[in-house]
Amino acid sequence: MAEHQVVVVGAGMAGLVSALELARQGLQVTVIEAADAPGGKIRQPLVDGAPIDSGPTVFTMRWVFDEIFAAAGTTVEAELRLSALPILARHFWSDGSSLDLYADPQRSLEAVTQFAGAPEARRFAAFCATAREVYQALEGPYIRAAAPSALGLSGQLGARGLATLARIGPMRSLWESLGHYFRDPRLRQLFARYATYCGSSPWQAPATLMLIAQVELDGVWSVQGGMHALARKLAELAQARGARFCYGTRCEQIEVRDGRVQAVHLADGQRLQADSVVFNGDTAALRAGLLGDGLRAAVPAKAPQRSLSALTWSIHAPTEGLALDRHNVFFQADYASEFRDIFAAARLPSRPTVYVCAQDRGSGQASPAGAERLLCLVNAPANGDQAHSSQTEEALEQCQTTSFQLMRQCGLKIQAQDRQVLRTTPQDFARLFPATGGALYGQATHGWMSAFARPGARSPIAGLYLAGGSVHPGPGVPMAALSGRQAAAALMASPALTRRSPRVATSGGTSTP
Repeated sequence: MAEHQVVVVGAGMAGLVSALELARQGLQVTVIEAADAPGGKIRQPLVDGAPIDSGPTVFTMRWVFDEIFAAAGTTVEAELRLSALPILARHFWSDGSSLDLYADPQRSLEAVTQFAGAPEARRFAAFCATAREVYQALEGPYIRAAAPSALGLSGQLGARGLATLARIGPMRSLWESLGHYFRDPRLRQLFARYATYCGSSPWQAPATLMLIAQVELDGVWSVQGGMHALARKLAELAQARGARFCYGTRCEQIEVRDGRVQAVHLADGQRLQADSVVFNGDTAALRAGLLGDGLRAAVPAKAPQRSLSALTWSIHAPTEGLALDRHNVFFQADYASEFRDIFAAARLPSRPTVYVCAQDRGSGQASPAGAERLLCLVNAPANGDQAHSSQTEEALEQCQTTSFQLMRQCGLKIQAQDRQVLRTTPQDFARLFPATGGALYGQATHGWMSAFARPGARSPIAGLYLAGGSVHPGPGVPMAALSGRQAAAALMASPALTRRSPRVATSGGTSTP
């Protein structure tokens, strides 16, 4: 009997994990990727001769990757060089104040005491305790679950979990909930930023996103070679187990006949027969019919609100005046204006928050003597595909000026020439990720029920499976990796495989954590 042929469309984090999971279980896997390297949003362009991570920069939820590597017969330690970061992030405000949060909770408590006083430190400790309870309540029935529902979640949480959610008020926004913990507006602003990890506004995102505080307290690591090293390693492991990768190859259409996928058509005219397809792209592309009208039925017809996009600068240049750590955040005073501009007015923020990943810092390294590698990022509206968007060259230049002025006001001077800077706009992201408008996190997580609105791995089209940040459990590197595992598990449990091979069906049962 012929091998079951799987085509994975997209070599982002979810596609790489799916390919590895399926190849190690004996399926014939071909990965199609339009870019010339794996990673998807984990991009690493060369700027003035230096490779700079210009997408996700934070490695968290290590247990996800421990399980993936263990299932592949190896370990994270054997394949990657990770360094635990003692400082989770360094925060600066335009009023001249600053605060470090640490991997050591006691050090963070002492830092908050010095920053905002003992009463606020006690409230900070209470917030961290609640964040831990929320994470513990939701990890199993939501994060690890293949297709959670509001009703099913309520039944699985148990009395303690339900009490935890009742206490934070799941119908509250994150911003509202944080107001019950913090009196210092700077701390409320700092933790409200967690909503942007999901591409959302703190004024509309659910309070449950406070669990991200616990995710960071569980550990933040840097990866030698950057986050792109993780993508390259997953591709290498998948190839070693038989997966075939085709880079610089664009998928033109996923052929569907009689309600089942049949093949994948490439831009160069090739037709790849496929018994199953794992689509690792934004589901908006399916809804828009970009891969064929027959794929529209794979996702709900109504388009959800888009998440945040970004305006970024990848820089290789000297800095002075401020001691950066690996992860740094620069805050303006009027935080609400940023999200009014983006989500209400659909324009670049006039007073943006600036995130800076200093990729040659952290883990106790000495400050670079010369040029260092930076990724500077501000949030932006995902309207990069709109001909009359507000993102004119003048508006982009103004946002850049304001962003770099904020950093200088806080003490950071970046001495960069034009050749040392690569700017990426929402229009650029819209071209890289079709049908998104540049949205980097799929749909916005606005409102409690939005957490259940993302499609799961199984689609209504037989043989088509979905994976990536626009499907459950959501955006972010570890979440996308989990979605890749869930897509592989769903495929392995499909009737086409379970009827065919007891060996494959058995191995498929071990593919979820």
